[in-house]
Amino acid sequence: GSDGGATQRGFLQLAMAAASSAGAPSIRRLSQEVVNRIAAGEVVHRPANAVKEMLENSLDAGATNITITAKGGGLKFLQIQDNGHGIRKEDMGIVCERFTTSKLREFGDLNSIQTYGFRGEALASISHVARLTITTMTRDGPCAFKASYLDGAPVPAGPGGSPGPQPCAGVPGTQITVEDVFYNMPTRLRAFRSPSEEYNRIIEVVTRYAVHCGDRGVAFTCRKHGSSSPDVHSPASKDRRAVVRHLYGAALAKELLDVSGGPGLKPGAAATGPCGSSAGEGAAGSATAAATSDAGDAAAEGTPFAFSGLVSNANYSMKRRVFILFINGRLVDCPPIRKAVEAVFSDYLPKGTHPWVYLRLDLPGDAVDVNVHPTKREVHFLGEDEVVEAVSSRVADV
Repeated sequence: GSDGGATQRGFLQLAMAAASSAGAPSIRRLSQEVVNRIAAGEVVHRPANAVKEMLENSLDAGATNITITAKGGGLKFLQIQDNGHGIRKEDMGIVCERFTTSKLREFGDLNSIQTYGFRGEALASISHVARLTITTMTRDGPCAFKASYLDGAPVPAGPGGSPGPQPCAGVPGTQITVEDVFYNMPTRLRAFRSPSEEYNRIIEVVTRYAVHCGDRGVAFTCRKHGSSSPDVHSPASKDRRAVVRHLYGAALAKELLDVSGGPGLKPGAAATGPCGSSAGEGAAGSATAAATSDAGDAAAEGTPFAFSGLVSNANYSMKRRVFILFINGRLVDCPPIRKAVEAVFSDYLPKGTHPWVYLRLDLPGDAVDVNVHPTKREVHFLGEDEVVEAVSSRVADV
């Protein structure tokens, strides 16, 4: 009868479902090698990302002189030399392992992080997509030590050698040499169209950090391998305007305007940003000191913040956009702030041109989430609308 037909159809559907599930692929755990290479590809998109990570390590190490050398756009050869505090010999065995760091102990430390690095992924990621060599010497060390790394682990430097750090001649600081970037990722390697384009991206990264650290006495140099003259050289200055003049020329420097504002930060509210003081010091601190008590009361209701920087005036424009933004000491992109500032200038500058902008924004450490992007290119922070409004209004006033 009809009941029998329904039962048969039910059994048929169950049988088909069973056959389908029998053909479903099984879920397997990826090997650690595959996991590490996937993660490395997210952190190191191109040589400029590797430069940024290593440069930040140098700044975290207290370096005041940093030199970057590149060949083939950084794909063939990339080297960074600094005069920072160096790496202890005892730490060289694990320095390229993932999640090994001297900068973080607990997850809650992210709320008050005072360094660029915190994940312990930079050198590990580079070692999974390139051949990496570290030569380092601590300031109180008897000599330098040198070690080569591949896939996060020390490897012999040559046939018959032993892995691990070997004593050698050197000077205090660290030299990291990276060769054959993406040698094991042929598809990624083929995607790079021009070594010169990649080198220009490296120059852009170095120049932006040179501007930001321009009042901290840190010298930056960037050159092509084999070249005697650098393409970027900024002096160890305490005057950011002088550094901008050195990097971008006198024509821009004479058209720069100081900009600062924000309701200010309560003493001790800001995490000390890397390569810079907390907002209670320096230029951003001036904005804080200038804030009125009324503004301080308003800040208590929302997210307190302070910003400072340099912007070109209406007499100066550029075909290429230069918008340098550091939030709590980190080089990031924030499209809402960038678009708001450019909207202010759109009424004054020729169509298709841009202002030159450097801004530093300081917020309380617990108001900024620095762990939202693999390359740390973006951060999330509280009170974004208020910050955007305050910055654009102040830029319009100057």
